[in-house]
This record gives sequence, C-alpha cells and structure tokens, in this order.
Amino acid sequence: MDIFVFVSEQWVLISLLMGLIGLFFFTEQNKAGKSLGTAELVRMMNSEEAIVIDVRATAEFESGHIHGAKNIPHTKLVSRMAELEKHRNKIIVVVDKFGQHSGGAGRALNKEGFNVRRLSGGVSEWQNSSLPLVKGH
Repeated sequence: MDIFVFVSEQWVLISLLMGLIGLFFFTEQNKAGKSLGTAELVRMMNSEEAIVIDVRATAEFESGHIHGAKNIPHTKLVSRMAELEKHRNKIIVVVDKFGQHSGGAGRALNKEGFNVRRLSGGVSEWQNSSLPLVKGH
C-alpha cells in the first residue's frame, strides 16, 4: 500500500525516471546500429550496398546462413575487425540468431566508425519470412 501512496505523491519524479530510462534504451539501441527488416536487407544486398556479418558461432553459421554472409563470431569480432576494412564504404548488417548479440557487435563496429545496421529478429526472422539459408562454409 505504501508504494501506491509514494507513486501518487511523487508522480512527477516517477514520470521523469521512466522517461530517462526510455531515453537510455533508445540511445543504446542507436549506438548498436539501426534495426532493419528482412525486406530492407534483401534490397540492400541486391543493390550491393551492404555486407552481412553473421556473428553466430561457426557451427551454427555452417548449419544455415544468409547467402553471401561472412562469419565472424561475436567473441572474435574485435580481434578480426581488420577483415572488414575493405568494406568500410558499405553498410555492415549484423546478424545473429535472435538479436541477442547483434547489439554488442553493432556497438563495437560503430565505435570503429563503420556504418552499422542490425537485422531485426536475426536469422530466426529471416527463416520466418520464408527466405532461404545456405548450408556449409
């Protein structure tokens, strides 16, 4: 009961806190790169303006990945960043299984000056959209 009294008396502070929390999440998401859908990724791939970096583990990547994607596991991204220098003029689209690691990878790439986007929903969303995956390396 005391919490309800506090909230009713301090609604301005509570509102301000919620706004700041929302702003924090919004800015953190933008640091990781804007999110895009599967249709936008297909368009970008067809026009060759983007390169797909799949940050899943190698075994997961080999079991099925987006055609043309380059596999750099999220645990090795920082040490393999130099491999992406030749793609600096393109948009880097980070892909993982569900979106759990693309944020951290996107932030690391963004910090190094790359133009980063993240596939919303990851490979799972790609499959849900009935888009094909390629097996092997």
